[in-house]
Amino acid sequence: MADLLRKGFLLGVGAALTGKEVLDSKLKELVSKGEISPQQAKDLIQRFVEKGEAKSSEWSEKNQENMQKKVNELGLATKAEVDELKQRISHLELRLQNTED
Repeated sequence: MADLLRKGFLLGVGAALTGKEVLDSKLKELVSKGEISPQQAKDLIQRFVEKGEAKSSEWSEKNQENMQKKVNELGLATKAEVDELKQRISHLELRLQNTED
């Protein structure tokens, strides 16, 4: 599964880089033809970056939700649950030690 996630990530990075190159090329072409100003081209790039960041955040949240769902389905303990159990064991060990004394 980790390999599948890695391949998906690399595919996304490759697509993003290719898309950026195509976008840069098209915007330069539009600027050279005088159809848009250099400032408009910068604004368009900024909007795409903002949309990309928003989508990245959304994907990150969905990935986190999916991972949590898988953890729950597999019945794995969370870090908080393990920490709680460690505390309980320590407390019980202390009680046991006190009763032996």
